[in-house]
Amino acid sequence: MKIVIEFYRTRAVDDAHAVVGRETALAAGLDDAIEIARLLARTLNMPQWPDAVAIADADGAMIYSGVIAAQANKERPTS
Repeated sequence: MKIVIEFYRTRAVDDAHAVVGRETALAAGLDDAIEIARLLARTLNMPQWPDAVAIADADGAMIYSGVIAAQANKERPTS
């Protein structure tokens, strides 16, 4: 299935969301889609570390949303 993955940051004070990355991919199912999102969270060059991810199907229906821990797995280079 075709999926759209959005990575975003949240602000605790007012729960505001800011999208920091968006990718499309093909996934065999929900578990595969979540694994792709976790991999991309560690490897994509985004302006900030994402706090959470939202995954939608090709029709735009939300199929998953949750917190991710991308920073724990990879240090962002300082350049």
